[in-house]
Amino acid sequence: MTTVRNIAQGVRSFTSNAFLVDGDRTVLVDAGNDFDAVDRIESAGTGLDALVLTHTHPDHVGNVASVVDAFDVEVWGFDPDHELVDRAIADGETVAIGDGGYRALHTPGHKEDHLCFYSADDGLLFAGDLIFANGGFGRTDLPEGDRPTLVESIDYLLESVDDSLSAMYVGHGPAVETNPRHHIELAGQAARMGQ
Repeated sequence: MTTVRNIAQGVRSFTSNAFLVDGDRTVLVDAGNDFDAVDRIESAGTGLDALVLTHTHPDHVGNVASVVDAFDVEVWGFDPDHELVDRAIADGETVAIGDGGYRALHTPGHKEDHLCFYSADDGLLFAGDLIFANGGFGRTDLPEGDRPTLVESIDYLLESVDDSLSAMYVGHGPAVETNPRHHIELAGQAARMGQ
């Protein structure tokens, strides 16, 4: 059975969440920043098969070099031209994470290379910084940010998930384990305001 641990839990620095997903293929979804990710992975006793990025903002990738050095893993992400990305993931491609196959959804608006990962079989979504709990959504005032594009991406995500969705792991803040689809709907409504 797939288990998901946020190895950035309790860190008091500028970092994203970083999810260690254990199973047939142990994957770190985002590396976080400014904490000892290697020690936290080693403490979990899982090893690591790959590092998958939702996007390449510094708070999500600051620990990439140390994780790659320690575990000799490839880094997967949307943009094959980014210096940190070893293997490109296309929109709609299935990526093995834990025990499941996760469909990659290209969801720009917060950043051009942003991806979400959804498994209908596992009922899990890794949403990165596209959306957060309680209708929060990724900021669009940074380079490559664009509010109308973000709204389109939230709509795409909402069309892509189904009623099997039981948990949503976001880039910042708490996981959503009660009616996550409703939180996506709220984010879509909130993001449309003030467009």
